[in-house]
Amino acid sequence: MPHFTVVPVDDKRRVDYASLEGLSWVDYRDPPGAADPYDTASSDGHGNHKENSPFLNNSEAGKGGDYYDRNLALFEEELDIRPKVSSLLGKLVSYTNLTQGAKEHEEAESAEGSRRKISKSPSMGTLMGVYLPCMQNIFGVILFLRLTWMVGTAGVLQSFLIVLICCCCTMLTAISMSAIATNGVVPAGGSYFMISRSLGPEFGGAVGLCFYLGTTFAGAMYILGAIEILLTYIAPQAAIFHPTGAHDASSATLNNMRVYGTIFLILMAVVVFVGVKYVNKFASLFLACVIISILSIYAGAIKSIFDPPEFPICMLGNRTLSRDQFDICAKTMVVDNITVVTKLWQLFCHNSNFTTDNCDEYFMLNNVTEIAGIPGAASGILKDNLWSNYLEKGEILEKAVHSSLDIRGLKSNLHLYVLSDIATSFTVLVGIFFPSVTGIMAGSNRSGDLKDAQKSIPVGTILAIITTSLVYFSCVVLFGACIEGVVLRDKYGDAVNKNLVVGTLSWPSPWVIVIGSFFSTCGAGLQSLTGAPRLLQAIAKDNIIPFLWVFGHGKANGEPTWALLLTALIAELGILIASLDMVAPILSMALSFLGMSICLALMFISSWYYALVAMLIAGMIYKYIEYQGAEKEWGDGIRGLSLSAARYALLRLEEGPPHTKNWRPQLLVLLKLDEDLHVKYPRLLTFASQLKAGKGLTIIGTVIQGNFLESYGEAQAAEQTIKNMMEIEKVKGFCQVVVANKVREGIAHLIQSCGLGGMKHNTVVLGWPYGWRQSEDPRAWKTFIDTVRCTTAAHLALLVPKNVSFYPSNHERYNEGNIDVWWIVHDGGMLMLLPFLLKQHKVWRKCKMRIFTVAQMDDNSIQMKKDLATFLYHLRIEAEVEVVEMHNSDISAYTYERTLMMEQRSQMLRQMRLTKTEREREAQLVKDRHSIIRLESLYSDEEDDGDSVPEKIQMTWTKEKCDFEKRSRNSTVENFRELISIKPNQSNVRRMHTAVKLNEVIVNRSHDARLVLLNMPGPPKNTDGDENYMEFLEVLTEETLADVTYLGMTQIHLLS
Repeated sequence: MPHFTVVPVDDKRRVDYASLEGLSWVDYRDPPGAADPYDTASSDGHGNHKENSPFLNNSEAGKGGDYYDRNLALFEEELDIRPKVSSLLGKLVSYTNLTQGAKEHEEAESAEGSRRKISKSPSMGTLMGVYLPCMQNIFGVILFLRLTWMVGTAGVLQSFLIVLICCCCTMLTAISMSAIATNGVVPAGGSYFMISRSLGPEFGGAVGLCFYLGTTFAGAMYILGAIEILLTYIAPQAAIFHPTGAHDASSATLNNMRVYGTIFLILMAVVVFVGVKYVNKFASLFLACVIISILSIYAGAIKSIFDPPEFPICMLGNRTLSRDQFDICAKTMVVDNITVVTKLWQLFCHNSNFTTDNCDEYFMLNNVTEIAGIPGAASGILKDNLWSNYLEKGEILEKAVHSSLDIRGLKSNLHLYVLSDIATSFTVLVGIFFPSVTGIMAGSNRSGDLKDAQKSIPVGTILAIITTSLVYFSCVVLFGACIEGVVLRDKYGDAVNKNLVVGTLSWPSPWVIVIGSFFSTCGAGLQSLTGAPRLLQAIAKDNIIPFLWVFGHGKANGEPTWALLLTALIAELGILIASLDMVAPILSMALSFLGMSICLALMFISSWYYALVAMLIAGMIYKYIEYQGAEKEWGDGIRGLSLSAARYALLRLEEGPPHTKNWRPQLLVLLKLDEDLHVKYPRLLTFASQLKAGKGLTIIGTVIQGNFLESYGEAQAAEQTIKNMMEIEKVKGFCQVVVANKVREGIAHLIQSCGLGGMKHNTVVLGWPYGWRQSEDPRAWKTFIDTVRCTTAAHLALLVPKNVSFYPSNHERYNEGNIDVWWIVHDGGMLMLLPFLLKQHKVWRKCKMRIFTVAQMDDNSIQMKKDLATFLYHLRIEAEVEVVEMHNSDISAYTYERTLMMEQRSQMLRQMRLTKTEREREAQLVKDRHSIIRLESLYSDEEDDGDSVPEKIQMTWTKEKCDFEKRSRNSTVENFRELISIKPNQSNVRRMHTAVKLNEVIVNRSHDARLVLLNMPGPPKNTDGDENYMEFLEVLTEETLADVTYLGMTQIHLLS
């Protein structure tokens, strides 16, 4: 058959397109018998189209009724089933997830959404929405009640270390939380939402419940702290239970804490039940109390440099006396020139005269002295407070530098000294202090109210942690530099007449600290009782723990009533413990995992330094052997364990399709081999290597035509060749070689059967059929389209690289350049994902990303650009955004003529093909002369109904054959006349118009791009339009993009 060439119409912008190749795919041919609603041409009933008007303009656009934008006619089938880009962007940008348990959330799930109130747009910024709430939750009862005691017990250096450890822990947590918070739009619903959606329901449920219990016990801890401040420092006379003996003080105090704690818990629960708005109204007041209290500490420390406050401490020998039981720190005093005994003498000697028979021996042999409780920052007391002084329970607080006779004394008088109420150690203090650095989730819990949660949560949370950490560090130093050591170790302020220790340093009055700390602990308790029920409600609504479903319901206004009741009951358990130092470690444990620590604990208890050395040596040896690759097959258990783990993982993957967030392209790369079984386009492997970076699943497949029994050795050689090339291109994956009688059947088998279980490919990478125009056989491109249809039927994504020979190798580096994305129709987000994955590779890391989208006739291009920029910001994708307007829908003469030539070429090729009967008649002659045409493409060398004929056929002439030849010549003349008079199908004209216009825009905007990605139109449902479909693809990507790697993509199953 002679080679047929179509010469395009002269146009200064165009060149001969026969040598150019394109990419993208779509079906826009009309099915047989179907009328095109946009077609302005009529038919004469014989297949010949009569054109009403060869050129279409805007005035004629509405003649066919409703229709899609003519400038995007090539994608009209996609627009039938997928949302417009503009409407999709509008929905994504306005997306927000209301707080779980709120009224709006329940309305969103109900069918009566029509009566929904218009919700106010979030307006809180970083300062008010994150920074200040986090500070309020971090500062609390520990700062005011226990930090001074921790400094006195552990010393300044170890206290500094404790604060550093705890603050680093929360900082790392905040960084991790920030990574989640900045990974797209942050829905309301608090920290549980982020944890469960990031780690899965199992981890989310476990961590969420632990966090709920921790928050609940935190509420109990704050309530106990408020009661301790009330009964110890504000109104001691309000105590209900009083000690009957010297040793009953502890039990009486605990009973008072239980009673008042229960009362406070009930009152706070009622306030929360009535409404959260009342809690929020007092939040600013509570925060102001905290800030004023902290400022008073710094003011007092500065004042102590030149005017330290008067808080004398009474010492008996080197022992600290409890000052609340006597007023004068002396054994005797002079009254009216008469020496009399003091209250202190009476307490130790049990008489009011000078007899010493019943006196405590230690009291008689040691002197009573007074020292300054607050020496001030200039006194040099810091050097005495640097080191730790851990005590056992019941041990008397002593000042080591004071002279004293070491005599035990009477046990009955121990209540007169300041005693240690618990045994202390470094780990105990860490457990008690750690809750004072928690509370960093306050900002994430308000994510639904933040104007820009993606920015505010990381900035506000980290700044709050830095601020509070600096306050804690500075307070540790100030307390150690200003306050006497025995006063610091005095937990309840017995030595300073029952004053709050930190209050003795504050200025202008200790009551500033007392009142401020009381209100701050009450506020923190209210916040905990407000947040914990909503956290439990969110867990219950997710139904990950079925028996908790009842706690997902609440009042009509969305308040979690049942969850609040359970929270109050659990908090009551903490209050019945009645000891702040016992509840605080529970809170710490609720924020930790203890399971695997038992064996490690045994190692470190035996010898902590040997344990560290042993773990270090074992780890180094293991990694060395693993790195050296010890190829020993001993049948060890590790291989069996790996097999078991792989089986378990595959079964888990079978449980359901991956979530949108976890979707990544798992590749099946269809390679083409030449006659010597060498990879024809190795850059396809380079592309797969750069896209996957060794992660996920990559399968390299190829098809060898023949019989499996005869071609087994050839298949093995091809597999080894591909594996070698995979190693060169650093592709980590698997190789699959299939032997089939027909290449298209082999490809279909690969698409259907590659992978195992849930570990299957979801994306096919298919090479472009270069030179399909020059081939006289339609099989040169039919196999390509059949593969596209198989991929579509399997609901897989398809990637078609074009000009792949220009794709950069793994050793190249682009220091500049652009990756251009042409987002024409909604594809589930894959066009955004591909350049993001490529930019993780060192080749593309410095390239910039540009995203172009096309505005349709009724779209607001300005709003589209704004919405697209906001959408990309939410996804943390840095890209330049541009919206292209294609308002000129007039079809040019060039487009019309090019469509006409396309259809004339297709018609001529059909007329020049022999019928099946004629092909069978000449088959023997063709075989004898060995004239079968060999095609270049591996995907085109199979049997097909459209086989072409040899170029020359020698026949013996008979009368019948002569008559047949005359009829054929007459038929050729008629066919030629019909070819000249053909009118192009208007549906094809519109599709060609889309291809031409888009190509002009892409060439104009992306001629200097390193890589261009765009949507491929879908394949035609009617196979008669296959050749036209290939022509549309060529037109879409021709001209100056010949030296640019093109990546066409279609996504069949949407990921949104």
